[in-house]
Amino acid sequence: MAIRVTFLLLILVVLPFPSHCADPDPLQDFCVGILNDTSTSINGFPCKPASQVTSDDFFFDGLTKEGNTDNVFGFTATVGNVLAFPGLNTLGLSMNRVDFAPGGLNPPHSHPRATETGVVIKGKLYVGFLTTNNMLYSKVLTVGEMFVVPRGLVHFQMNVGKEKAMTITAFNSHLPGAVVLPTTLFASVPPIPNDVLTKAFQVEASVIDDIKSKFGS
Repeated sequence: MAIRVTFLLLILVVLPFPSHCADPDPLQDFCVGILNDTSTSINGFPCKPASQVTSDDFFFDGLTKEGNTDNVFGFTATVGNVLAFPGLNTLGLSMNRVDFAPGGLNPPHSHPRATETGVVIKGKLYVGFLTTNNMLYSKVLTVGEMFVVPRGLVHFQMNVGKEKAMTITAFNSHLPGAVVLPTTLFASVPPIPNDVLTKAFQVEASVIDDIKSKFGS
């Protein structure tokens, strides 16, 4: 009997549960988030009382406008996550609009809490991601073509066309998070010590200082 119980417990630990694949499943029809609530919250924001919910809580026009790409990377991501659209709270999904100037780059980054999928709406994008074995999978995509990036893997998109480009991306989390490698490594607060970065990249401290200066660090 003890062996059987142990075996069943092992199966429960090893087998993946659907609720572990993305955000937890909701326990009600909706839970419009109260973003300024300071009470303790796990995996979501407290719910607005149903009596205060209106139709406007379920509609969002934030992705209708082109983003400003006048920056060092020549791209901008307009987010449609729970922080911008509280109606997504606990529903396990969100979307972004990503605009690119000619030559613009969405630099190498990862989303620790979500798989990403996207479709090119305008232009021509070089899209790639890297596995934990340092394998690069990439392709140049045009309008209507779709891509997927597995959860947590480093990836990027670059406009390789002569005109502006734009993609709409979707995530299986209401707040996927983003670890942007250039700013994470060279513009953190407090900064990563130069000794760490010079050793990691096998360069002189002056090179690290020069890179940090480009990000205002």
